[in-house]
Amino acid sequence: MPHATAAWLVENSSLTFEQIAEFCGLHILEIQAIADDTAATKLTGRDPIRAGELTHEEIEKGQADPDYVLQMHKAPDPVRRTKGPRYTPVSKRQDKPDGIAWIIRNHPDVTDGQISKLIGTTRTTIAAIRDRSHWNIANITPKDPVTLGLTSQRELDAAVAKAAKAKGIEAPVDTRFEGDRDALIVQLRQEREQHARDAEAALAAESGEPQPDDIFPGIRDPFKPTPAA
Repeated sequence: MPHATAAWLVENSSLTFEQIAEFCGLHILEIQAIADDTAATKLTGRDPIRAGELTHEEIEKGQADPDYVLQMHKAPDPVRRTKGPRYTPVSKRQDKPDGIAWIIRNHPDVTDGQISKLIGTTRTTIAAIRDRSHWNIANITPKDPVTLGLTSQRELDAAVAKAAKAKGIEAPVDTRFEGDRDALIVQLRQEREQHARDAEAALAAESGEPQPDDIFPGIRDPFKPTPAA
């Protein structure tokens, strides 16, 4: 989920667009679109620190040095789960319906079987929440199961990716830049250069220095177009 990770980094760090693009494997113009809130798909930020992909220290290094290239954090080997239902501490069991409702709302393609493995619950409970026949449906509030501590971000991402693949659905991609990225880069560069020239001209005008288009100081070439005010 590189686009969601990029959205989080844009909102929660002072990393440059180049650093974020390099880390997420995206084009800098896609990062610009996310920052300007003009991306084709509205994104919910995904925390790479909580996902084990970055550390606070690594982000701080990048913020201190714009040329620094962020390094993916090598997470420890995950503990392999044994077969059987997931154990959930008693203190968290009351949060299960909220976590189930969140997955159903945000990832409808994830099957009941996958949710059962993620949360450690029965398909009967999942079905009741899905069709809103659960006995406590009025008090169920969708909440991120990762935040609730019911599953890990990696396991949730894997389940979402597997469900999307089974449905033949690809992750949403902003296609507005396809085929004309080079042209957009050239256009942005030209705009920056024009702004620099305009700023230099304004500064020179304030100081009374002759402009390159002046024949003599204070007399402009009549055949040169007059710049817009």
